[in-house]
Amino acid sequence: MNQRNPAISKGIDWSLVWIYLLLVGFGLTAIFAVTYKEGDAVLQSFLKFKTDYSKQFYFFAVAIVLAFFILLTDSKFFSATANLWYVAGIFMLLLVFPFHSRVKGTESIIRFEGFQFQPAEFCKICVALALAKFLSRQETNFSRTRSQLIATGIVLLPALLTVLQSETGLALVYCAFFIVMYREGLPSIILIIASAVVALVIATIVVEPNTLAVILTFIAASAIYILRRLVKRRRGILVTIIFLWFICVGIQRFAVPFIFKHVMPKHQVERIFDLFGKDNPYKKTVDTDESIIKKKESGSSYNVKQSKIAIGSGRIRGKGLLKGTQTRNDFVPEQRTDFIFCTVGEGFGFAGSIVLLGIYLILLFRIVTLAERQRSTFSRCYAYGVAAVFFFHIVINVAMTVGLAPVIGIPLPFISYGGTSLLTFTILLFILIRLDADRQMVLR
Repeated sequence: MNQRNPAISKGIDWSLVWIYLLLVGFGLTAIFAVTYKEGDAVLQSFLKFKTDYSKQFYFFAVAIVLAFFILLTDSKFFSATANLWYVAGIFMLLLVFPFHSRVKGTESIIRFEGFQFQPAEFCKICVALALAKFLSRQETNFSRTRSQLIATGIVLLPALLTVLQSETGLALVYCAFFIVMYREGLPSIILIIASAVVALVIATIVVEPNTLAVILTFIAASAIYILRRLVKRRRGILVTIIFLWFICVGIQRFAVPFIFKHVMPKHQVERIFDLFGKDNPYKKTVDTDESIIKKKESGSSYNVKQSKIAIGSGRIRGKGLLKGTQTRNDFVPEQRTDFIFCTVGEGFGFAGSIVLLGIYLILLFRIVTLAERQRSTFSRCYAYGVAAVFFFHIVINVAMTVGLAPVIGIPLPFISYGGTSLLTFTILLFILIRLDADRQMVLR
């Protein structure tokens, strides 16, 4: 074989390719189980592109073509054009504002002659490449605050634009890229502070406001008492404790209510409070008997309840393909997209769910293994970005179908119906496979 024109398969990690095909096949089966109607001519529906499973199959065909071209591409292309990808992604996000279509509460979708495209999904590729490019620059010293702020800006700019498009769920996915920064030396204190803020927000939801304020004051007073000897010698400690108490009370009293009232969409606030079994105190209207009944019969709490019933009814081995009563009779809304995991749980049972999660676990471990064997900083950072995005999607999607996370509307990788998400995850994965195939090259 001519060494100047090596085969496309040279250096390819085929384990990831097989895992990809296995997951897509699992997804096509699940979508077929949900959307197939008795009497449908399967072959005819595929040819006419009318059913969801046939559309997903065509999306998969397009994804395979894209994957093939990615594997033919020189790996240097991705590092050389990373910043251009980012600019293109931001530009597409900006195009959403004048050309968007409102679909199911979100304004993040562009429609063109029957074709739907969600730039917020695609932009995850752009951020993964741009962040890897920035962290791999020779002049980047990530131990400096300036570099950390620039990297944070790369991640948060598209997240902010996505929030403005009423797509908070996808915006949260961008937070997964902080895992990459942590791997490259982001101080642990930042993650600790972020975790403390999340805990404070949860406490604000669960605990009565006045009681929480008293608890925070008691904690601050106790800290001052315990550290009284140090406080006498160092007045800065006292100032720090008072400052932290002031910040915590400010978040609890003003920041969280302001975000729930004026920033987040009403339905998303309802989902968060439903998760903790609380009524939303920030709603503007007073519930009547009729509205209470409607709330019980609809909304995210209804979705999660029906999802739990579907998963539980599958028991150990499941009811079998096309035999799930909850999913086949449309009791679970969005069961082909956000809640497709309940289709797996009902049709294939606990055993099938464990198999699917096991495949995902192997996928994540394999990606991390690939990341650690890279000689190039760019390839390593990109690989960790891919792992972080997949991890966030898998954990949050599965958790929200079983009531352990608020319903934020993000797809299950390679399983949920949707052309944009399937193409995005495919491109993310196969760029990594291409970079790994050339891992002996130093891309910086």
